[in-house]
Amino acid sequence: MNAFSYSAAFITFFSVVGPPKVLLAFAGLAQVHPVRQLRTIALISSGAAVLVGLVIGITAPWLLDVFHISTPALQLAGGIIFFIYAVGLVLGLHLGAGTAPQDAPDLASGVRELLIPYVVSPLAMTAVLIEAAARDSFTWRSTVAGAYVSVIALDLICVLLLGRVLRRTHHATIEVLGRLLGLLLAAVGVDLVLDGLADLGVPGVYLRH
Repeated sequence: MNAFSYSAAFITFFSVVGPPKVLLAFAGLAQVHPVRQLRTIALISSGAAVLVGLVIGITAPWLLDVFHISTPALQLAGGIIFFIYAVGLVLGLHLGAGTAPQDAPDLASGVRELLIPYVVSPLAMTAVLIEAAARDSFTWRSTVAGAYVSVIALDLICVLLLGRVLRRTHHATIEVLGRLLGLLLAAVGVDLVLDGLADLGVPGVYLRH
């Protein structure tokens, strides 16, 4: 692995699916799930995130080729989906949340609530596809996958260490932080859409530097 390339990929994934975002997602679950169950949910969802990330990272060029997807189209789709999710956070709407009753939380409902923000995070999956397809090399795709797995492992460690703290965090604090994060993520989604439009050569749209 090229150390610089690994570091750059790690920073990219840390920004889109790192502890600041993931801990907030788990904080909501910690309000209704006991600590032991939260740890199990963290293990299952982290394992699923690793599996999805590895499959997408290693097969990225073939996936884009099979579905005839260009990088700009991927940026546009990922940005739009991520923007919708972020707006949901700002408005206090929990998109993709399960319908299980809050007085009887279970593992399935907990993992289901983490599908969009964590397991199959639109921006994270978009980043994995774009980064992995940037170079036609298995070594590079392995580097990207390794960086992604490292960030997921860091997320898991943070959740396991801070599970009790998350459980004691006041619901109002979680809501405020969630809406602030939603505002920031909405801006990231818009930025991704603009990058896609710039790659398509849309007049008046310029690439970020």
